[in-house]
Amino acid sequence: MAKQTGKKEICANRKAFHEYFVLERYEAGIELAGTEVKSIRAGQVNLKDSFCTVKDGELFVRGMHISPYEHGSIFNKDPVRPRRLLMHKREIMKLNSRIMQDGVALVPLSLYFKDSRVKLELGLCKGKKLHDKRDSEADRQSKRDIDRIMKERNYR
Repeated sequence: MAKQTGKKEICANRKAFHEYFVLERYEAGIELAGTEVKSIRAGQVNLKDSFCTVKDGELFVRGMHISPYEHGSIFNKDPVRPRRLLMHKREIMKLNSRIMQDGVALVPLSLYFKDSRVKLELGLCKGKKLHDKRDSEADRQSKRDIDRIMKERNYR
């Protein structure tokens, strides 16, 4: 069987971009069971309320919901169990020190396949205030209006 190449996004955490400013992005592997990978291939995953923690020098994602595989039997795992993320020890220690010092959060941004392996994109994020959310909404609306006007003028 030929090995898959490229990058295929499975799930994105859009709520994270609304709630946080993304300062840096990291890529991590994720430790999964076989039936969980089959559920992910079917697109039955939700990152909405997930977050990452560091415990005993290991990085875990919590709150990520992977639905049980419908054709699985006793091998199905708990849908919201903590899953270990695979990064170098040096990177984990660096992230842990940033989280402790700066008051930032480590939030999963997207889940994707990269060359037939499941990867999780993490963002080092700082929380938005209400006025920041309003500003970003106003910017997006004005950009949409400008694009619409430019499109109308170019076609007429």
